[in-house]
Amino acid sequence: MKNRIKSIVFAISIVCLSSCSDLKEEVLDESLTGSGQAEAISGAIAPAYGQVSWTWRHTNYYGLQLIPSDEAILPYRGGTDWYDGGKFLAAHTHSITPTNDLVKSAWTELTINISRTVTAIEVLRPLAAAGNTEAEGALHEMIALRAYLNMLVLDSWGIAFKKESSNVDSEILRTQAAIDYIESELLSVADVINTNKGAGRMTQAAVWGFLARLHLNAAVYRDPYGTPNFTTEDMDKVVAYTDNIINSGQFSLSPEYFDLFNDNNNSNPELIFALDQRGILKREHSRWAYWSIPGSMFPRPEHISADGTDGPAITSDFYETWVAAYGSIDPADADPRFLQKNTQEVANGVNDLTGLSPLNDADNYYCVQAQDFEIDRGILRGIPWAARKDENGAFYTCDDGYRIYPVKQIKGNGTDKNVDYVNLTLNVDFTNEGRAHHTGYRVSKYQFSHSSPNGNNYSDVDLVLMRYAEIYMMRAEAKLRKGDDAAALADVNVVRTSRNAREPIPTALSSIDLDILYRELGFEFYWEGLRRTNQIRFSHYEDSWTEKTDTDVNNRLFPIPQVAIDGASNTPGYLEQNKGY
Repeated sequence: MKNRIKSIVFAISIVCLSSCSDLKEEVLDESLTGSGQAEAISGAIAPAYGQVSWTWRHTNYYGLQLIPSDEAILPYRGGTDWYDGGKFLAAHTHSITPTNDLVKSAWTELTINISRTVTAIEVLRPLAAAGNTEAEGALHEMIALRAYLNMLVLDSWGIAFKKESSNVDSEILRTQAAIDYIESELLSVADVINTNKGAGRMTQAAVWGFLARLHLNAAVYRDPYGTPNFTTEDMDKVVAYTDNIINSGQFSLSPEYFDLFNDNNNSNPELIFALDQRGILKREHSRWAYWSIPGSMFPRPEHISADGTDGPAITSDFYETWVAAYGSIDPADADPRFLQKNTQEVANGVNDLTGLSPLNDADNYYCVQAQDFEIDRGILRGIPWAARKDENGAFYTCDDGYRIYPVKQIKGNGTDKNVDYVNLTLNVDFTNEGRAHHTGYRVSKYQFSHSSPNGNNYSDVDLVLMRYAEIYMMRAEAKLRKGDDAAALADVNVVRTSRNAREPIPTALSSIDLDILYRELGFEFYWEGLRRTNQIRFSHYEDSWTEKTDTDVNNRLFPIPQVAIDGASNTPGYLEQNKGY
């Protein structure tokens, strides 16, 4: 999708869709090739697609989905890192207020994104009406993208913005009215939108997939504070739309799970909709790769600046769901989605660290060419291995490339700094001991792009927003809720047993119920931004987990940012705060 980069100053309101107050922001933009009307078309859709990267940034919408769930926790690392005004602590404990910056930034970037689709639609409608077929196709994509973004707002804040013109205020919709509007928008293009532009663009399969997701969650969207009532009509629609995708023959499940999150995954046949990243823009980022891993860890030997941030870890509670599922078998030896072991210390006989530390292990390494090195992927435990820097900040090398050592702790203010290894522990919490830089098992799901010039930006790894496995799992859930356990079990097992590129290959389940399905959703989609929504739908969002005991159902929806409420105050009753805030 990307060929040229433009830098523009985009004037947009803080509420974005209500035109209440203006915010100027410098935005990196992109356009397709062409001239005349073709340039107008590409210039219209590129800002809307390009903004998705900032909407799903780790400190925007992605963080707002991840940290409040039982998947992740982000403590005030060592009392020095990641406090950020307490926004992540509040998000995890469900004590968010309308002034929380995580809520504000997620809302702002998402509403900017919707506003850009509106602007694009205004450009494209007259061109399409004049008979320009390219403009008509682009118009269909923008309508679908606007509906998807509105579904994100509905999921997190319980509202949708109905807006056809940048010159008028949006109509604020809630509950069934919001569902009906989003459904109508998706249905309006379902039969005419393109079928072949790929995962980086809105396609017919993506529209079907989001219709299925909408109806799967419709019971929650109708009554966000009550017990979901899953209707047969909704579940039938989930089955119908997922059947459309499965029967199309366009997609297949990836035998290697982690190939889904690698360089050049743009062409992976499991991807249905993704944030298209081809390494053209600086803001095409590796944040989903580096946010969690240790700050002392260097994943790409050819890039001195690439490292982790000691950000969020998985909670011990989420880890224990893996342990409970596999019993006496280590999850790494039972499920290839848990870990891809890429470092080779065992094969090279250097894995025994008895009596060793960074102070005396100069000869305890193995060699590898930079382009051949990969850190372990999945859920990282214990002492990881990676490149190590010398006292001058250069990586240690050897005849065959780079030395790979146990990772030396060089971050934080703990007693292990500069004298011990990073040793990732299960327990992580907000106590002084539990917030140290080494605490918590980390998630390394996304690959650091090999083609990036610095490892952190210009990434060629697309961020996956919908994939084929979700289609099977949504159909399984709909069938299970309709009482067809056998069909639901078959769909879940299709996904489990498809990950057969290497040992271990998951065995097929012998039975299924809602608890097992909920567990399987966690194993398949961990850290992909779906867990909070799944927890609410399965009535687990009020459960207790590490540092979170809140049971208030009002916290299923986030507060509308106070700046948005204030910005709309000149129209009384226009933008009302959600319950409980």
